Amino acid sequence: MESDLWLVYAVVTTLFWGIWGALIEVPEKRGFPATLGYAVWAFTMVPCAAVALAVIGWVPEHDLRSVLLGSTAGLLGAAGQLVLFDALRRGPAYLVFPVISLSPVVSVFLSVILLGETASAKAWTGIVLALVAIPLLSYQPPDHSSRVKGRLWFVLALLVFLAWGIQAYVLRFANATMRSESIFLYMTLTGLLLVPFAVWMTDFGKPINWGWSGPWLAAPIQVLNSIGALCMVYAFRYGKVIIVSPMINALAPVITIILSLLIYRVVPNRVVGVGMALAAVSFYLLA
Repeated sequence: MESDLWLVYAVVTTLFWGIWGALIEVPEKRGFPATLGYAVWAFTMVPCAAVALAVIGWVPEHDLRSVLLGSTAGLLGAAGQLVLFDALRRGPAYLVFPVISLSPVVSVFLSVILLGETASAKAWTGIVLALVAIPLLSYQPPDHSSRVKGRLWFVLALLVFLAWGIQAYVLRFANATMRSESIFLYMTLTGLLLVPFAVWMTDFGKPINWGWSGPWLAAPIQVLNSIGALCMVYAFRYGKVIIVSPMINALAPVITIILSLLIYRVVPNRVVGVGMALAAVSFYLLA
């Protein structure tokens, strides 16, 4: 680790994404589609990018290598989110989410093989526990009323799994040669670039809530996602992928579940409960 700052940024990302996960469905349940929620998220990235640019004097790296690395990280994250929407339309969430939740496996593999990252025995125990906890935390009881439409859902889920797993590696690789603020700028630009696709995926044949409980409620919720994304870039700047990726992906769902319990008063099933316990032990070992 280059600095203990990795833990600060990782915790902020985990906290903000955990809160975001508990609130993200509120606008959708009130008639504002998730695809348009993506568009709102992309625009909330702009003020965060402005703050990041101000830190470096509004002069980001603009050589071809930096543009390609930053844009690749952004496209992997944003495109993965759009593909996820289509996967959920073709397959039930209880099958899709366990697949994509294992994306840190890809990150850990690439970081060890290509970046040569290592960890202590205690840290590796935490990593393994986190990788086991993540799919357990994403578990949802089968909904027999939802029908699986072919096998394309699995291909799409696998693409998201690979995209988000590779993104973490690219972020660490990019941080070695360019500033985190520049990376986030290109992530913002690529996120905005895909907004037309999100609009195209929206079913405008259904009523859409354009009021205060629609896009105006989605905006502050998506700001949590954007700030978390900025802190994630910094976390990969100062920390190892094999530590940061499993830690964030295991702990954010725990916060989401706890807040969801308070908001919706739903008791988690035993599988999720085991995942929460493993995630807690993992955090102790990693941090």
